[in-house]
Amino acid sequence: MPNGWFRRRKQPDRAASARAQDVPEGLWQPCTRCRELLFTPELERNLKVCSRCGYHFPLSARQRVSLLLDPDSFVETDTDLETLDPLHFPRYLERLAHYREVTGLKDAALCGEGTVEGIPVTLAVTDAGFLMGSMNTVVGEQITRTVERATDRGWATILVSGSGGGARMQEGLLSLMQMPKTSAALARHHAARRLAIVILTDPSMGGVQASWGSLGDVILAEPGARVAFAGPRVAQQAGVQKPPPDYQTAEFCFRHGQLDRVCPRRELRDTVARLLRFAAVPVRSAHRGHPVLAR
Repeated sequence: MPNGWFRRRKQPDRAASARAQDVPEGLWQPCTRCRELLFTPELERNLKVCSRCGYHFPLSARQRVSLLLDPDSFVETDTDLETLDPLHFPRYLERLAHYREVTGLKDAALCGEGTVEGIPVTLAVTDAGFLMGSMNTVVGEQITRTVERATDRGWATILVSGSGGGARMQEGLLSLMQMPKTSAALARHHAARRLAIVILTDPSMGGVQASWGSLGDVILAEPGARVAFAGPRVAQQAGVQKPPPDYQTAEFCFRHGQLDRVCPRRELRDTVARLLRFAAVPVRSAHRGHPVLAR
């Protein structure tokens, strides 16, 4: 006779099951880093930063715009650009259609103009939710136009990297050509003595980091952001056997002089506004005796 026949079975807690069903879906979510269970409305009020360990949750491109710009000041530009399939890469157009539906973006970058505390700027944000924010012909053209528009108008430009995919392989060499193209636009912007602020978020890697992601006058990064050209697997294949514990993070890059400040998300907008105010103050040149823009 099986031993379990006379064992008392535990009855299900119907009250607990009913209470669980009463909790709306998505009201709690675990932290990716420390696994603390976070109350979603409180997490939203904290700008999606874990109150226990400080982990910065990813933000979409539109959330980045809301974080940085004055309310209702953003005007999207270059919405007529559309990605083609020059190499007829298998299922490429299907994947683009999928990510457009998921993110609400036409491609991996959201670009436009607006104000920060009343100061006009142009802004470009790459979204990791759209093919890892990888750069193709349209994204490169959008960022180039964003920088050039700021140069022509005498404004500052803000470029926010959320790109972990580098140049998009589905468009081959045409994607790689966007690296020198965006870099040249920033070079002209610098020559015109206009401010360029680059903000590195998690992730900021690949061809983006090897071009415009490292060419700002001021480079800020969020805490814990992965900042590198190649991922850990590629670095290991290249012979990096024992990297430091925080290798390829914003903190590591800051200690080695590759960026200017690791800036918590709550301080990011105020920091950008302070930089813009500083750049807008005329200072007198010691050589020519006439006002120039502070840099």
